[in-house]
Amino acid sequence: MDILQNELQTHPQICFRQRWELTPDVHFMLGQGAAIVRSLMYLPLSPEIREQMLRVSLVKGAMSTTAIEGNTLSEEEVAAIQRGDADIPPSRKYQEREVKNVLDALNAVREDVVGNRLAPPVTSELVRALHAQIGKDLGPEFQAVPGQFRPHEVTVGAYRPPDHRAVPAMMDRLCAWLRDFFAFAPDAPRDFRATVVEAIVAHVYLVWIHPFGDGNGRTARLLEFFILLRGGFPDICSHILSNHYNSTRPEYYRHLAEAGRTGDLSGFIAYAVTGLLDGLDATLSAAQRQQIRYCWQSHVSSTLAASKLAAKPVARLRAFLESLDPFAAFKPRTLLQTSPKAAFLYARLSSATLVRDLDYLVGARLLEKRPDDSYAPNLSAIVPRLPAAHAIRPTAG
Repeated sequence: MDILQNELQTHPQICFRQRWELTPDVHFMLGQGAAIVRSLMYLPLSPEIREQMLRVSLVKGAMSTTAIEGNTLSEEEVAAIQRGDADIPPSRKYQEREVKNVLDALNAVREDVVGNRLAPPVTSELVRALHAQIGKDLGPEFQAVPGQFRPHEVTVGAYRPPDHRAVPAMMDRLCAWLRDFFAFAPDAPRDFRATVVEAIVAHVYLVWIHPFGDGNGRTARLLEFFILLRGGFPDICSHILSNHYNSTRPEYYRHLAEAGRTGDLSGFIAYAVTGLLDGLDATLSAAQRQQIRYCWQSHVSSTLAASKLAAKPVARLRAFLESLDPFAAFKPRTLLQTSPKAAFLYARLSSATLVRDLDYLVGARLLEKRPDDSYAPNLSAIVPRLPAAHAIRPTAG
């Protein structure tokens, strides 16, 4: 019997056909996700804020996808690696290299897809190129030759992946199936639902085939990122699925195992889409808050510029308002104890000056005074009044 046919019989989950159903709940979540992505695409953000959100996303993605494989570097250490000023001890240099490879790979994929507007179909050559980036300069501790399919058999826990001799043909068939089933067309707009499902299915199939001796999980999640980005997914959301898998690691492995046992991907897709929607919602919320901060600062500047106050009080009031969290209420005494900037502004001034400033800002509708004698930035000037269940609620500090 042909080795490929034999392995397809002994690994029936690798069938290259649809073995999943999207429940009404999953369809609804995918619809919500598509709406959030559209909102993110057209939400105006300053280049600085967008770049900051992208850096955070890439750091979280690199940390999460390596943490699943046992890397213990913290988010702060990964951020330092990204900046190029990390001070990782020699005993953990391998982990640093692992993270740097993933960061470089994420950036390379983003540069190709977003920067150069390249959108190639998934091929065996592309998957091997992703693996080569993952395994670059990792040395003998990396149990694979970067960019080459495994030349031997492996086991993953209790799971025995297909015979290595069947891997090249299986990968070619996987790539052809993804291209045909999901109707990849480089110049056609990509359907959000199809893009998400394709990315998740490709991820799981790559884990099942296990084409490399090492680095399969990282390559699968990088391929997932590539497919999402190629389909128009915002790059500031690049971390979401890897972060979800890492933060729910037992569930990740449980759903993978269940899908492998039954061959049915419905549960894994539902699990992944749930985390994807949560992450998209959190990203939109963060982006909206950054936009509100920017609009709030602009509103403060224009309001104070139109006042009849002298230059010195205007500068002090502007600096004071800029020191506040737009989304948090405060009490004056507590604020001077916890905010170095506010304390510095009023260090040589009387308490009466602070009281007068607060009264003026309330009168100018830049602050609102609450019944418990706390104050909060008056965001109603720039954010429409919403029903109580949806309003932004400052919390007293």
